[in-house]
Amino acid sequence: MRVVFERYEPRRYRSLVYRDDGVVLVLPGYDRKWRVPHDLAHFATERELRLTDGVWGSIAAGGVFANMQVVAGRKRHDARQRSERVLKANSRSLAIAEVLAGVVHDAVEHRDRRELYQRACGAWGVLHEEPFPFPAHALTAAADTLEELAARWTGRTLEVEWGQPPRAMRRTSRASSS
Repeated sequence: MRVVFERYEPRRYRSLVYRDDGVVLVLPGYDRKWRVPHDLAHFATERELRLTDGVWGSIAAGGVFANMQVVAGRKRHDARQRSERVLKANSRSLAIAEVLAGVVHDAVEHRDRRELYQRACGAWGVLHEEPFPFPAHALTAAADTLEELAARWTGRTLEVEWGQPPRAMRRTSRASSS
């Protein structure tokens, strides 16, 4: 799935989502006060932590959030029902994605990663009693990826692919192919 983050006013953006089924959607961005779009933080965090049922994985699977609009392509005959099923099934993962993307976004936005892992563990503890399942290096990778994407976001558009391997896996692949 291709995602194009598009700035259309100095402090406003939207995401154009080109799903693999040919449907094109618009996801409006609402965070006008930050230099880094929150939806971009979701992208980096969900990819690096392999949260396949977060915002972007849900959209790829047919989920359509209430604020989204279909702008091109042919919807399935059961698109609304499918979306409801996907979003309901992924509700727990969506909450996790929201919390963790928020922690990573805040660290990158304020350029302060000193307690990234501890803040993520604390945020996790608000939602779950079980131990935090992600290693510190995965959160660091998410913040690194978001920093890289934020640096590329200086222009009017930024194109990314949902489904690329996370940073940690890319490193492993390169190392093992040597």
